[in-house]
Amino acid sequence: MKAPLFVMFCAVTACAASGVAPIRAQQPASAPAAIRIGLIGLDTSHAGAFTQLLNDPARADHIPGARVVAAFKGGSPDVQASATRVDKFTAELRDKWQIELVDSIDDLVRRVDAVMITSVDGRVHLAQARPVIAARKPVFVDKPFTASVRDALELARLARENGTPVFSSSSLRFNEDVQAIKADPRVKEVKGAITWGPATLEPHHPDLFWYGIHAVEILYTFMGPGCERVSRIHTAGADLASCQWKDGRIGVVRGIREGAQTYGQVVFGPKAVVSAPPEATAAPAKRSSYYGLVAAVVEFFRTGKSPVPIEETIEIMAFMEAADASKARGGAAVPIADVMK
Repeated sequence: MKAPLFVMFCAVTACAASGVAPIRAQQPASAPAAIRIGLIGLDTSHAGAFTQLLNDPARADHIPGARVVAAFKGGSPDVQASATRVDKFTAELRDKWQIELVDSIDDLVRRVDAVMITSVDGRVHLAQARPVIAARKPVFVDKPFTASVRDALELARLARENGTPVFSSSSLRFNEDVQAIKADPRVKEVKGAITWGPATLEPHHPDLFWYGIHAVEILYTFMGPGCERVSRIHTAGADLASCQWKDGRIGVVRGIREGAQTYGQVVFGPKAVVSAPPEATAAPAKRSSYYGLVAAVVEFFRTGKSPVPIEETIEIMAFMEAADASKARGGAAVPIADVMK
């Protein structure tokens, strides 16, 4: 199976290098300077939080250069977190931010320059992305990228074939402390890492896809791609997923359901073990926890270049799917390649 897997990764990697022109270069001279963004899926607080950062110039952490101008409601009736919140968040976007609501994704795509898929249900992301990709509008897909590795590979394939830029990430990758530790010269050469965070479950998604993805994304921020096999210990109150990288390094994720549910990390370098940014790191003005991610999304829309390679995003999906397979096998190690077939 090695040859098909190699070909598949090469094809996916090409998606990141499709090289489309920046949005501003595509706009006519008479168009407004700000990139017009459309939202798909108003069943998460992210929809309102992202809009505040982009559309409220009075905020100290306002991100200029783009505005949310239209949205498609979406929603998943069989997911409690969606069905019980979609009307509330839709009303907020409509009434507080005066965002135009449209009846279809096709209608949305015609009105905007770029799209953010914020639907909380990863199962619908592939279907929602299809018309956006076909229109060659840059698209950010909020976590989880999809609800399966199969869908992730298909979404990447479509993006590559259409030359459409795609970017997906947890906001925790762009957390100020995470980025400061990543830049810390003491751990420039990462030997291993342990990360943790909440890991509530949702029955329609593989376990870590729903909320554990945040801690997994932090792990990959430090370790980069290259995980070979995943082992998982599961209890009612916690999960522990460990992975050996191709170069022998080990990464560990702890997903928490009982006790204090905080985020954190320990990064092992050649001469130091670091869990917090250097003391000399100047704290910026108070910003939304989504500031780093949304700023990265706006830059992605401007340039068409994703800050996270699509093949790394797919490997994160494979890591979490392999963790589910390991749970089913009583904790036995599951090769990443097995879930990529």
